[in-house]
Parts: sequence; C-alpha cells; structure tokens
Amino acid sequence: MNKNQIVEIELGIKNGIDVTIYARREFSWDQMDEIRVGLENGLDVSIYAKPEFNSHQMWQIRAGLEVGLDASTYAKPYIKWEEMSKIRRRLSKEKK
Repeated sequence: MNKNQIVEIELGIKNGIDVTIYARREFSWDQMDEIRVGLENGLDVSIYAKPEFNSHQMWQIRAGLEVGLDASTYAKPYIKWEEMSKIRRRLSKEKK
C-alpha cells in the first residue's frame, strides 16, 4: 500500500465505514476514494467497487446512484467514462 491508499483507509475508519470493501491493494487510492465517498453517502457500492472500473468510471456510476438512477445500464467496464457520462446525463433528463 502507498501513502495515499493508507490515507483513504484511515479516512474511512475515522468516518465509521466498513473499509474492508476497498482496503485492497488492487484498488488505487483514487478508486478507494470513490468507493469511500459512496459508502459515506449510504450507497450500495457493490455495482462499482470492482478493480476493473477506473476512478473516472466509478465517479460516473456513483453520480448516477446519488440521484437515484439505475446505473446498471452503463456500469460496464468496457464503457469508457466519457460515454458513461453521456448515458448518465440522458437518464437524468429522462427521469425529470
């Protein structure tokens, strides 16, 4: 683990969340950050707490979950984060 990963784990512990979900070497610190923020916001992060998603993809999935979208439509590792963003914005418009 590097210093940034340890900081993310310590933040999670300090904030009272279950860090075992992301305290794994295969997650970079920025992936850990996205998972931690989702947990702190009460989200079910299981859809994106996977090493095959990069942190930008995780952000797009988390952003959709935070506004109540069904992120499963775009939570696919092969979809680039830019495309995820377009899908998320379209779904947000449709929801209104």
